[in-house]
Amino acid sequence: MTLNHQIVLDNRPQGEATVANFKLVESDIPALQDGQVLVKHHFMSLDPYMRGRMNESKSYAVPQPLGEVMIGGTVGEVVDSQHPKFKAGDQVVGMGGWQEYSVVDANVLGALRKVDTTHVPLSHYLGAVGMPGVTAWYGLVKIINPKAGETVTVSAASGAVGSAYGALAKARGCRVVGIAGGKDKCDYVVKELGFDACIDYKEHKDYISLSKALREACPNGIDGHFENVGGMVLDAVMLRTNAFARIAVCGMIAGYDGAPLPMANPALILINRMKIEGFIVSEHMEVWPEALQELGTLVGTGKLRPRETVAQGLAAAPEAFLGLLKGKNFGKQLVKLI
Repeated sequence: MTLNHQIVLDNRPQGEATVANFKLVESDIPALQDGQVLVKHHFMSLDPYMRGRMNESKSYAVPQPLGEVMIGGTVGEVVDSQHPKFKAGDQVVGMGGWQEYSVVDANVLGALRKVDTTHVPLSHYLGAVGMPGVTAWYGLVKIINPKAGETVTVSAASGAVGSAYGALAKARGCRVVGIAGGKDKCDYVVKELGFDACIDYKEHKDYISLSKALREACPNGIDGHFENVGGMVLDAVMLRTNAFARIAVCGMIAGYDGAPLPMANPALILINRMKIEGFIVSEHMEVWPEALQELGTLVGTGKLRPRETVAQGLAAAPEAFLGLLKGKNFGKQLVKLI
């Protein structure tokens, strides 16, 4: 019988998350029941939303239960199947969590999906052609809904969501300006992802200074913004927004440790008749096929060249996750398990 190594949430963070919140355990893989599939994970995804799940406080999703495998997206290979639609060797994407193997009830709609790796590498189904890419697509297409020639911005521009957002917005004829942390990330955003400009927020001590840089990069103002960070970044963007600007709020990573994130100038919402809409991409499964088709085409044709940061081995996941929360990753953060 094969052993499965897993990482569980051992205790809840008090303020900032630490490695001590997690625990590495092992368990036997049970025999498959009818309709179940055994998947060996090749890569697992680390994402900012996981930090919110670690808290017990009310949020848009139920808290991660203590003592259970950390939630998370995975890609891998079917090694055994008791379901007629899956066979050994199939490449699949699912929500297998922080572990080397998962037993999946393939009768549950959307629990496991076969993917084609002919033109898209398997790992990209956790990033540009997966949940982060669809997140970018939904915020841009369904909330911001830009017209050609409009200026749109995005925070965490070099990450998995931001990079996909840039490619999608350029395909719609927008001027695209990113905000990222560090010269290397900004260079990548402009030179490899094709953004029109990128601002290094680390060069600015407050939102007024950052807003001045945005004014230079966005001479015609900002028509649409995709928010992953919150705090100073959002305050700076709001000062540059045009009338009837649209802001899609996907993440507030600046506040994931639990402290409130005040807004400097909420009156701008009224002054600019602004639309601000938060969303959770898993609540909009109806758009996934359309979004994934466009994202897959962008990657397959080389119009979207996503970067990845890859940690090696399951035991490296907690440290890599904490680094992600501090912006240490470059592009999509993954853990390689094979």
